[in-house]
Amino acid sequence: MSVSDLFKPLTLLHGPAMRNRFMLAPLTSQQSEYDGTASEFDQYWMEQLAQSGYGLIQTSASTVEAGGIAFERQLGIHSDNHLSGLTKMASAIRDGGALSAVQLHHAGHRAKPSIGGIPAPASSKTIEGIKAITTEEVERIRDSFIAAAKRAQIAGFDGISVHGAFGWILSEFMSPNLNDRTDKYGGSLENRARFTIEVIEGIRKACGPDFQIGWRLSIERYGLLLEELREVTADIFDRELIDYLDLALWDSAQIVREGTFKGKTMLSVFTEIPRKGVRLGAAGKIMSAQRAGELLDEGCDFVLIARAAILQRDFPLQVQANPMYDSPQLPVMADYLRQGGLSERFIETMRGWQTFVKAGSL
Repeated sequence: MSVSDLFKPLTLLHGPAMRNRFMLAPLTSQQSEYDGTASEFDQYWMEQLAQSGYGLIQTSASTVEAGGIAFERQLGIHSDNHLSGLTKMASAIRDGGALSAVQLHHAGHRAKPSIGGIPAPASSKTIEGIKAITTEEVERIRDSFIAAAKRAQIAGFDGISVHGAFGWILSEFMSPNLNDRTDKYGGSLENRARFTIEVIEGIRKACGPDFQIGWRLSIERYGLLLEELREVTADIFDRELIDYLDLALWDSAQIVREGTFKGKTMLSVFTEIPRKGVRLGAAGKIMSAQRAGELLDEGCDFVLIARAAILQRDFPLQVQANPMYDSPQLPVMADYLRQGGLSERFIETMRGWQTFVKAGSL
């Protein structure tokens, strides 16, 4: 395939098609208000992205419960009070011609008490002095994911993406290291995956056949087992429970270092699974037009743009204009990001990423 194939439409099992193969990854910006309300900076960021040529734009991770917060100034979708701001964001994305999705998030054991978070570990061994949440509390959080998805639909979003990566609550429950429960949400792989499956199935039931459901999955750290995640993914693909899988890789080219799939690319472990009508994309150091095109050759249906989108908001348009486009080299000056439209809040967040903002730049 050539870079031009990135601009072919992509149908999804539910709802409208993506106009091209570029999806904006969910990007933590920490620029919302303290209560999770979308700020003027969130709105301006979405307005910029909406004119940038993406096929689908995801919001940053949005809290499904107030106690599930992981970051200061995290976007929220746990209250009807958030609907007004979310509706404006969805409208801006729609006016620009892209599909839209809210990423649904609960931090689980990683919720931060200093900002109002209430840690909700799967196991009593994860955090000293904090007991595992009860079966009833798991079911309450499950229902909070479903209620948040319904809010996203009311706000005018085309769908949601369920955050099942990075040790957050759904990922945590999947991990045999972090989940030693003896109820129906622990023990066997089927039981550890039950939380995720019930969230996805509950959202489909609540939001109907035209609403799109994505699932973000990471493979590394937190005791996650590649072989198990592949098995769960194969089942989800076979039952067509989701519209798209978003593989959150640190590097889309990385190699499996041990186990059954040693020597293969992590991406290939998933692209080789029969996926029926489900679409698959990956994130991870996609900084150039050429790398984006290569990922279609490697079995992806679409690509997720993250850091490259922060550096250059209209990455898809840059690629369309120049098939040899490459992102600016990191680190960049803070003023470069400022001139490109990033808020001071967002720039401060990016200073926390090593090698993104040049040290000492004002």
